[in-house]
Amino acid sequence: GLTAGAKPVKSARVVGEILGKYHPHGDSSAYKAMVRMAQDFTLRYPLIDGIGNFGSRDGDGAAAMRYT
Repeated sequence: GLTAGAKPVKSARVVGEILGKYHPHGDSSAYKAMVRMAQDFTLRYPLIDGIGNFGSRDGDGAAAMRYT
């Protein structure tokens, strides 16, 4: 499972699990929500430890989910 002590997994894998179990209507909304939870400038306390390009304060978008 996804726990604090588990090794990191690709965003595409997590989004695939979300689509398969909970939200079968497209991956963009699930990935955008996950990106927002990883940005330290969006939330006071990030909920996800994002590894890779999850955007910046300057308006740069996050990388595609296959890269993060």
